[in-house]
Amino acid sequence: MFAQVKSMGLLGVEGYPVDVEADIAGGLPGFDVVGMPGTAVKESRDRVRAALKNCGFSFPVSHITVNLAPADIKKEGSVYDLPLLIALLRAAGQLQIQTDGMAFVGELSLTGDVRPIHGVLPMVIAARNAGIQTVFIPAENAAEGAVVDGITVYAVDHIKTVLSHFAGEKALTPIEKTEFSPEADGTVPDFSEVMGQTVPRRAMEIAAAGSHNILLVGPPGSGKSMLAKRLPSILPNMTREESLESTAIHSIAGALSADVGLLRSRPFRSPHHTVSLPGLAGGGTVPRPGEISLAHNGVLFLDELPEFSRQAMEGLRQPLEDGQVTISRASASLSYPCSFMLVAAMNPCACGYYGHPHRACTCSSASVHRYLSRVSGPLLDRFDLHVEVPPVEYESLTSKAAAEPSASIRERVNLARKVQQERYAGTAVRTNAGLTPSLLRKYCVLSDDADALMQSAFDRLGLSARAYDRLLKVARTIADLDGSEVLHIDHLSEAIQYRSLDRKYWQSR
Repeated sequence: MFAQVKSMGLLGVEGYPVDVEADIAGGLPGFDVVGMPGTAVKESRDRVRAALKNCGFSFPVSHITVNLAPADIKKEGSVYDLPLLIALLRAAGQLQIQTDGMAFVGELSLTGDVRPIHGVLPMVIAARNAGIQTVFIPAENAAEGAVVDGITVYAVDHIKTVLSHFAGEKALTPIEKTEFSPEADGTVPDFSEVMGQTVPRRAMEIAAAGSHNILLVGPPGSGKSMLAKRLPSILPNMTREESLESTAIHSIAGALSADVGLLRSRPFRSPHHTVSLPGLAGGGTVPRPGEISLAHNGVLFLDELPEFSRQAMEGLRQPLEDGQVTISRASASLSYPCSFMLVAAMNPCACGYYGHPHRACTCSSASVHRYLSRVSGPLLDRFDLHVEVPPVEYESLTSKAAAEPSASIRERVNLARKVQQERYAGTAVRTNAGLTPSLLRKYCVLSDDADALMQSAFDRLGLSARAYDRLLKVARTIADLDGSEVLHIDHLSEAIQYRSLDRKYWQSR
């Protein structure tokens, strides 16, 4: 006999429908799974066989063929256990139900428990878009399924729960939909704890307002990491669209807690400098999103930037420009979104005290050169703001005056972001950092004196075309914070100030 059950698969960050077809025929007993199954899918045979027997069902002693269609896409993971079991029971005549308009996903234990899987959110969204009315998911993934409108979602913890539902013995209750309400992460430290550092604080505000990449350079203990870790506290709340995008990526990577339906605060990822290129950009035998995709719509913080491998650092260049990373394998090419703010911190030399006003640097000129050369010019060019974080003075540390809290800075950032949203409405651009060349010419209009300053700075500093564009984007953000539509000379001069640090360290050797 033949039976077909709908399930879902994942291709990158997108779900797609999968037909699980089961055929039971005469001949020697066997159990074949076709349709480009991965190792975990092939192992489903043993899990399903044991689950059936341990739940009181008889396993068909016949030749069983299971096909996963479409057969030209490689299937990975244990997501097909539950639909495979339902299809087998139907084909064997042990389950008399109609599953039209239904989809099933879930891993099975040997005792029939339905275990959680990765990627439930994009699967449920894809099921809804494919016209499926009902989907059955593991109980531990219920929070993810509860955020998708327009589809009935049931959470199951055991195959007997599913079968009792179809038998009419104990009907399941659909998951109650949850409303999205963005909120600030109360665990993020506040800028009020940062004493002094007026210029770096201002630079962090500009970076947050325009979603710009920023590089912090300074001696040990000057507060570089402290500033970076407080950046999320001044970023705007996530929109529902941004939350869905980020949550889907975390779901696929298995980085989502069981009680979390949607991420409500922006991601902040801070990988160790020993991270590999696949760990940073994504990949692996079974491709998974890397740190840059997990930071989508949030912040990627690279502390001690020169200590990262050259391969890992250079792997950032293309994703920073394109907003997505593509992982190519023989079987498929997968793309993951990675629109993030890059924040990096580094010392000016190996000992950390090159250029320090009070402490002598113990590094030779050659050592300083080698250390700084670990950060390539093309990567350095992709930072919109280069900021020196000087040592904190004693007077600042012992001052009784309260520093400005994150809430006040965030108000200004939100106002600037609102201006950008209204200005770029109807385009794919969300912030000044993402301005295209055509929009750059339209919205970054320099006053006459600012234009003269730009020409002088371009020739004097030897700016590249990319650096020129980034200068305009930063100046545009500074003008937005100032409430001005035209870029005046004070806006541009402040932006130029944040592009001169590379000349001090990288061209003064």
